[in-house]
Amino acid sequence: MKKEMHPHNTCTLGMAVASCFEKLSDEEMRLLEENLVVVNYKKGEILCKQGTLASHIMYLCCGLVKIYMENDAGSLILKVLPAGNIIGLTALMDGANVFRYSAYAYQDCKVRLIDIRTFKHLIIKNSAFANEVINLLCENLIQTQIRFFAFTQKQSYGRLADTLICLACNIFKKDEFEFQLTRKELAELTGMTTESVIRLLSKFKNDGLIEMEGKILRIKNKEKLQQISDFG
Repeated sequence: MKKEMHPHNTCTLGMAVASCFEKLSDEEMRLLEENLVVVNYKKGEILCKQGTLASHIMYLCCGLVKIYMENDAGSLILKVLPAGNIIGLTALMDGANVFRYSAYAYQDCKVRLIDIRTFKHLIIKNSAFANEVINLLCENLIQTQIRFFAFTQKQSYGRLADTLICLACNIFKKDEFEFQLTRKELAELTGMTTESVIRLLSKFKNDGLIEMEGKILRIKNKEKLQQISDFG
């Protein structure tokens, strides 16, 4: 069953897509397995670089990855991806087989690199598989639209609360977790300055909404955080 997206969520999270491959026949799965390699990436390594040739589609088996775009002026985090997500689907477009964004490992990651020609072949041959890929692309587009619409509607206070809830509920799936993001990265994810993030985290802590000990972040009052997210 697919999870419902929160209509005001600014922390985009790619849906798990393992069901996509369940649409393949045994023969097609063998073809897929014959045309992929498994690569382990260390924390801090780049999985793919924006603008480079995409010879493969990446399936994230385990780990945590940030997807971001960058130019000379800076960078913007588009989403954070846990295991079970596909990276590089936009490179499937004919005549433009390049990565449209970069991917960076927040944690050690295990990734299946699937030959892009094999992936395209399976899309052409298997309509059910193709339909799942289309659904995934559409959901990613909707998530991006919701994210940036919320950016224009919410104050910084609400965006930060929303992001912390997303990380707790959707990424780490618990109220106490090791906070993998730097303050600068959290600022990129929420569309704020680093100084604003530091100030608001301190306010959340003083208000009893969160606790931070080293890299461990603990959500103490999720209900209040949700209210700030909804009305902030």
